[in-house]
Amino acid sequence: MNLADRLQGAAERLGGRAVLTLDAAELTYGTLEELSARVAGLLRCRGIGAGDRVAIMLPNVPEFGVVYYGVLRIGAVVVPLDPLLKRREIAAYLGDCGARLLIAWHACAETAEAGSAGTRTDCFFVVPEEFRRLLRGVPAEREVVSMEPGDTAVIHYTSGTTGRPKGIELTHANLGGNASTVARMHALGVDDVVLGALPLYHTFGQTCSLNATVHAGARLTLLRRFEPGRALEVIRRDGVTVFQGVPTMFIALLDHPGASDMSMLRVCASGGAALPLDVLRAYEDRFGCSIIEGYGLSETSPVSATNRGGHHRRPGSIGWPIRDVEMKVVDEDGRETPTGEIGEIVVRGPNVMKGYWNDPAATAEAVRDGWFHTGDLGRVDEDGYFFLVDRRRDVIIRGGYTVYPREVEEVLYEHPAVRQAAVIGVPHAELGEEIAAVVAVRTPVSGDELRDFVRERVAAYKYPRRVSFVEELPMSPTGKILKRALTR
Repeated sequence: MNLADRLQGAAERLGGRAVLTLDAAELTYGTLEELSARVAGLLRCRGIGAGDRVAIMLPNVPEFGVVYYGVLRIGAVVVPLDPLLKRREIAAYLGDCGARLLIAWHACAETAEAGSAGTRTDCFFVVPEEFRRLLRGVPAEREVVSMEPGDTAVIHYTSGTTGRPKGIELTHANLGGNASTVARMHALGVDDVVLGALPLYHTFGQTCSLNATVHAGARLTLLRRFEPGRALEVIRRDGVTVFQGVPTMFIALLDHPGASDMSMLRVCASGGAALPLDVLRAYEDRFGCSIIEGYGLSETSPVSATNRGGHHRRPGSIGWPIRDVEMKVVDEDGRETPTGEIGEIVVRGPNVMKGYWNDPAATAEAVRDGWFHTGDLGRVDEDGYFFLVDRRRDVIIRGGYTVYPREVEEVLYEHPAVRQAAVIGVPHAELGEEIAAVVAVRTPVSGDELRDFVRERVAAYKYPRRVSFVEELPMSPTGKILKRALTR
């Protein structure tokens, strides 16, 4: 099996239909297949073959799909990198995976060259029109190399800030199975248009947007970067039916003055972080569409659990495991917790990573007896619905009392002035940690007012004693609030 088989099969059935669009630019299934075969030929000419690592540093442009499937086609391994990475980060990732080649967007040329200097990695830069002209002169590699299900297809790097970077090895079976599951759950078909707002270099966008779209024969309309007004324009212009995003995207759309009825969206799926309940309700009340919340990590390809549509959806929960995947909540000794009790979420199934690249110790720590330990705290109710409570590392211990930041954040989001909220622990000489809230607001409000608002709704030890204001909370490229960037 090879992920690139999905594209080849779709091209045979749907050759003239659009698969990737970016405004006026369009690639049909047939053209994507042809160009990716020529990329494969280009790589062959450079001596690259099965198992070699090829880093891709491209934004959300059609060329991402061309290069991605071209690399996979010859059995090489894709190493997707954020185009916003700095020289030092690029050097660390390239050095760790031993990439033979870095294929980067032309706007990143200077940083990419600086980052690859001193490594054994060659650079190749994609300038759209020149890239097409070059490929026209390259013989196409028609054969898709046969791979074993357990062969590595992609190495995704974690976004941790300390220690050696960890590369997550995902196999052809991991990614192919997860993409087909997403396509089936969302009932994706040839008439669907998926909004490509998620970064394609990230596993969420790669699996749920790119690979699931190709698997289903649908169309992916790309956004170079997410901006709410632009997203609304593309949704309406292109007749988007499926919107997959992270909570910050849904919040930004909710606050945009041009947002109105969006009942044309057949599926809205949120992942990557917990979705505030008030946002979910607002989409139903104001826009006439419901959001399905799911859960996963890069190590799980990424989807592990999700709500289903209609009466199978339980607001506030992350649903239940997808097909062939098991999940449970365990205590510190690895024993399954009773219903309703909080513990660590662990996952087992065909979506769990092969391991961390060249790091057997970290792999053994994360995957025990086949169960991947997520580091996320959760609980499960009597009906089998899972609820995400918080990241283990974000939990605050205040004077011996455990405080889950997400619970406090949910209350802050209930205040009409609050647009973004993050609750963190800050050092305290007597209590160990004190609770602090960092917020971005829609309308003026005082810290005292927000403090009192929360104090009236939670136990006395949980409300934030400190409230500070920022224009925008720091975000990862995938839209997660970066609590580590806030002062603790």
